Amino acid sequence: MIHQIEQYTDADIIYRIQNGEISLYELLIRRYNSFLYKIGRTYAYNHQDTEDLMQETYINAYYNLSKFENRSSFKTWLTKIMLHQCYHKKHKFSFQKEMAVENSTTEKYNPMFQDDSNTEKKVINKELGHALEVALNQIPETYRIVFTLRELNGLSVAETAEAMDVSESNIKVRLNRAKAMLRTELAKMYSPADIFEFNLVYCDALVARVMQKIDALNKK
Repeated sequence: MIHQIEQYTDADIIYRIQNGEISLYELLIRRYNSFLYKIGRTYAYNHQDTEDLMQETYINAYYNLSKFENRSSFKTWLTKIMLHQCYHKKHKFSFQKEMAVENSTTEKYNPMFQDDSNTEKKVINKELGHALEVALNQIPETYRIVFTLRELNGLSVAETAEAMDVSESNIKVRLNRAKAMLRTELAKMYSPADIFEFNLVYCDALVARVMQKIDALNKK
């Protein structure tokens, strides 16, 4: 089924799931596993806790698909669910307490990481990759989450602002501050794929667990 992932849009898949093709939910899980994994790891959860949060997020999203009205992207909606799960597990962080910041809506945006998918830099250096993960975890959580959503997961300013329920100008300010906290040489060494890698082996296992859970619940 993996080869089918790119053949359908999220909206297509959701429509077919809602019309009885429940097995297609696997496509959404595979599509966003790496995406959600980066979010969980950014909250400093370990691998197992992150997987548990991902599973809860997918189950929650499945049983609330009827509430998804396509007013935002499925990715943004799923991100909000994952952030909610992470927040309530942490019990100590709120996106609503951001201090007022200057308006910077005209700011020019340049991605910190460039696409190295067609170069040998795509090969992951495990030792240095770990060093970068440690560096990111030293950044205050407020900025780390924005950095992950924007730079690693590729959400737009508007999507990130919607997912976190803050203004777009705040997102821009937070991202700039996050970049300032990282050494500039890290940007020359790594691509987003190097950070918080979610191996295919883990992906397959999580897909199996989520689909088994959904199947069991549907039979009740």
